[in-house]
Amino acid sequence: MPNRLARETSPYLRQHAGNPVDWYPWGAEALERARREDRPILLSIGYSACHWCHVMAHESFEDEAVAAVMNRLFVNIKVDREERPDLDQIYQIAHQLFSRRPGGWPLTVFMSPEQVPFFVGTYFPKEPRFKLPGFAELCERAGEAWRQRRGDIAGQKAALAEAFARLAPPRGSDRALPDEGPLAAALAGLKEGYDPVHGGFGSAPKFPHPAELEFCLRRGTIEGDAAARQVALHTLERMALGGIFDQLGGGFARYSVDAGWTVPHFEKMLHDNGALLGLYAEAWRASGNPLFRWIAEQTADWLVREMQSPEGGYYSSVDADSEGEEGRYYLWDREEIRRLVPPQEYALAELHWGLEAPPNFEGRLWHLNVRVPREALPARIGLTEDACALRLASLRSRLLAVRARRERPATDTKVLTAWNALAIAGMARAASTFGRPEWLASARRAFDFLRASMWREGRLLASWMDGRAQHNAYLDDYAYLLAASLELAQAQFDPAAIDFARALAEALIERFEDRENGGFYFTSHDHEALLARLKLNHDGPTPSGNGVAVLALLRLSWIGDTPRFARAAERALECFAPALADAPAANVSLLAALEERLRPPRIVVLRGPQGSLDEWRERVARTYLPRTLLFSIPNDARGLPPALGKPASDNVNAWVCEGVACLAPIDSLEQLAIVLSSKGQKV
Repeated sequence: MPNRLARETSPYLRQHAGNPVDWYPWGAEALERARREDRPILLSIGYSACHWCHVMAHESFEDEAVAAVMNRLFVNIKVDREERPDLDQIYQIAHQLFSRRPGGWPLTVFMSPEQVPFFVGTYFPKEPRFKLPGFAELCERAGEAWRQRRGDIAGQKAALAEAFARLAPPRGSDRALPDEGPLAAALAGLKEGYDPVHGGFGSAPKFPHPAELEFCLRRGTIEGDAAARQVALHTLERMALGGIFDQLGGGFARYSVDAGWTVPHFEKMLHDNGALLGLYAEAWRASGNPLFRWIAEQTADWLVREMQSPEGGYYSSVDADSEGEEGRYYLWDREEIRRLVPPQEYALAELHWGLEAPPNFEGRLWHLNVRVPREALPARIGLTEDACALRLASLRSRLLAVRARRERPATDTKVLTAWNALAIAGMARAASTFGRPEWLASARRAFDFLRASMWREGRLLASWMDGRAQHNAYLDDYAYLLAASLELAQAQFDPAAIDFARALAEALIERFEDRENGGFYFTSHDHEALLARLKLNHDGPTPSGNGVAVLALLRLSWIGDTPRFARAAERALECFAPALADAPAANVSLLAALEERLRPPRIVVLRGPQGSLDEWRERVARTYLPRTLLFSIPNDARGLPPALGKPASDNVNAWVCEGVACLAPIDSLEQLAIVLSSKGQKV
């Protein structure tokens, strides 16, 4: 018989609906039972694309004997961390406090009915191995600890409260807006941690870190720091050629298990791909490297083809596993490729992907990495560029058709507001850069879906599945969607997007701001009471909600003459000033906001008839202008915010403003190019 999880919308929770474990979703029913029966809670947090979550489920949660132990000792709660990042953050931090090392998924928490953990771990095998106890044995130990050491467990509540309090920004009335010092310190720290051989930061495992790379690209360009630009551009090139990128179908995996980007952990997450799509578009603007354009095209096409729902929202993730093995869908036997394609195409495949080298996956299979880049192939194979491109396209098409007949990894089809907003922003930026109206249409479909399905009476919901929107939205949902609204308005001006951005900004400040000390909590003021209420500043796999909120509020204040938005942003920067001084490289989203607060961006407004306007906008949008907001406004637009309300005319005019100072209108595209050129850049 299915358990209670069968009634849930989360694909991850539904995966466990057939377990013999008496699972509950997080909620009043489970918490009340734990209190009423004075039973500890076993909280298991994971997500549908997580390989080790599947392993633990198959080994332990599907096993009748293990489930019997769990059911006898605990109230068992399953949580999808993508729907409940508030719970995940609290107990990941608890894991780090307990074990002095980072956590991960699945996260396994034994806790009191008052939600106080007394043991936190990650994956545990069914039988003892990897120097870990078997899971049933661990459950018995935890049950004994609950019975025998209740006093010690009760005492941990105060200790945890003190530990969480130490993580909060310090209070005080003498704080001031930071100066430029943390910007330089962050850049120096990122350059120091950069891997000059393979790109990226540190050693294996290697994560993309799009926020940090964008910071290096932007600061390197503004400051004329070639080494900082190299950090970003070299890393993006190595990632593009490596196995972290799906060389056949497009899209990036979560991370690489090795330092050279060769073999990934094969799950694909929407948030990574949305952020990287926008970043590759920016990198192409900054460098003109055709590889970056190709990566952006493949990623955007994958998002539209495989990740956009019929309703318009983007799906959350694609699993790492298929046919019971991690990565099976993406791996190749060399002889299989040789049989599938004509000899001349196999010769190209062998050269392009290095198939003559030893297998790179477990010594037996190949995961495709580029060994000879596309632009070098024509000379190596003796073909013209066009002929080589056609042969390569035919090769990829044949292999994709074969791959499509394999068992596909599962797609988590729930729609998350925050992750959709990241994808909308990336898609809008790429569409604007490369003049791709179909990508902009995709972004608008997702944006319209969120407004229609997730925005209810002035507040957001966080998750949607099967026609049902639920879960009180978090800071990231509001902040990312606010930023996405502004990106869309720049890609193609729409007063409704600006109006929606204002409504989001008002709701964000009202629901999340710490009015006494500045900054924004991760959960709203009317959120359910949990073990801790966090106010987070560090960037992680996704950018800091505080950093994105501050930057978006500042930008909205620049264009809308709304000083209350600017003041809320300034209070947040003052709140996090100590964190920016102590760990600048961990806070690049906040630093991007600080940078614009210290030196407001240049606002370029193009106004005129639509046909001529498109030519101007496309020309400017191809240029990397990291300190510029560009708005292209047709003559018939109405309801414009103050900074954008320029007069209509028969010909295109451009207004270039910094702060409250604007140049005289410019009626020549060539003259605008001269004005906007910076450090040798030309429009």
